[in-house]
Amino acid sequence: MTPPEEVKNKLVAEWLTKADSDMNAAEHLMAAGAPFANIVAFHSQQAAEKYLKAFLTSRQVAFPKTHDLEELLDLAETSDPNLAASLRDVIVLTPYGVELRYPGDRPDATIDEARQVVELARKVRAAVLAAL
Repeated sequence: MTPPEEVKNKLVAEWLTKADSDMNAAEHLMAAGAPFANIVAFHSQQAAEKYLKAFLTSRQVAFPKTHDLEELLDLAETSDPNLAASLRDVIVLTPYGVELRYPGDRPDATIDEARQVVELARKVRAAVLAAL
């Protein structure tokens, strides 16, 4: 039987791998420019979400299947109030995880928005990795 700490560490690593994949995709597509602003924004939100879920997993805080970064930060606050407070501005990424994917739900992302959301996702990555 695998020890619980080993199982937890494996799950954290899996969340980080998926988050890194989304972050790398966003950064790569960002270099390609405006035609991919929506996809960059989507992958940035996904990266931030998965980094937060890696953090929550590391702290053994259960979380629902959600794209809502505010909800994830509220949960993170229970084990690291400073981390959660430092990342409150990334809540603006939440709509990029769902609403941007379908026509009519919100306007397309601009290249400037794409740049901003990549930076916010990088901020989440840095904070989470420092906390781990």
